[in-house]
Amino acid sequence: MWTQLAQDVINGKELSDHEALAILTVNDDELLPLLHGAFQIRKHYYGKKVKLNMILNAKSGYCPEDCGYCSQSSKSTAPIEKYPFITKEEILEGAKRAFENKIGTFCIVASGRGPTRKDVKVVSEAVSEIKEKYGLKVCACLGLLKEEQAEQLKQAGVDRYNHNVNTSQRHHDYITTTHTYDDRINTIEIVKKHGLSPCSGAIIGMKETKDDVVHIARALRALDADSIPINFLNAIDGTKLEGTKELNPRYSLKVLALFRYINPTKEIRVAGGREVNLGTLQPLALYPANSIFVGDYLTTAGQEENIDYRMLEDLGFEIELAEKQEELSRA
Repeated sequence: MWTQLAQDVINGKELSDHEALAILTVNDDELLPLLHGAFQIRKHYYGKKVKLNMILNAKSGYCPEDCGYCSQSSKSTAPIEKYPFITKEEILEGAKRAFENKIGTFCIVASGRGPTRKDVKVVSEAVSEIKEKYGLKVCACLGLLKEEQAEQLKQAGVDRYNHNVNTSQRHHDYITTTHTYDDRINTIEIVKKHGLSPCSGAIIGMKETKDDVVHIARALRALDADSIPINFLNAIDGTKLEGTKELNPRYSLKVLALFRYINPTKEIRVAGGREVNLGTLQPLALYPANSIFVGDYLTTAGQEENIDYRMLEDLGFEIELAEKQEELSRA
């Protein structure tokens, strides 16, 4: 069944709501056939290559937003490190580490509603040097974006801009009230308008329904997001969602498969919370997904990097390197 559905998707079929929900509710005994079908789609478009991403937290805390999942929000009492926007030199040092660790996409992330003029200037100057020295793909995630800011980032060499929808439109107001779902969509549209590759994804496990999960996957297809990071809630004490534990490894894998079946040609990235929610089943996530984060996240620790590299080697997958990294590996 799943192999045939996968072939139909490759041939252009869009899943019905019934088929989409069937993926999320399938009996666990059917999990491996489901993942095999998802892998057929992934292999068709991406082979066995895996894209590696690394986050640099360029500004921590001091955020006026009230996002219920976030330890950096104005409502959070989580004891996190807080600091203002870092310097260009610190960003460049992060890019150097990324280059040396075979990271293809370097992600500059900052807390806050949106960047200041100074923030955009620092990022722009750093990215120009990153491109010259390391040739990495750069993704910026700085919050709600204005037209002129998007243009400045594009001119500096930023390849991609991340702004997650996070959840469904219906569920959005439960998660945050200081900005709207449409505010997020507007930023993604501005990004696309100025030639930046749109990156937008979700956080799963925030008390949404399975229908919500399907709606998120369809919304991202409609937005034509090039990269779709799937985060799995790692509920942090001191946040609104403290103590929430709705996920298990098998359901998390079904979610990844759903996003692959609905967004067959897109980069599906296993993102924050994978270590906590996928546990020992993390290797199976790379059958529907073709991209992972390596290293720490914004305020939570990731898996040790050597474990990730060993996992990819054991799976027989190939790390997709930047051109300058390829040149270095052949030297």
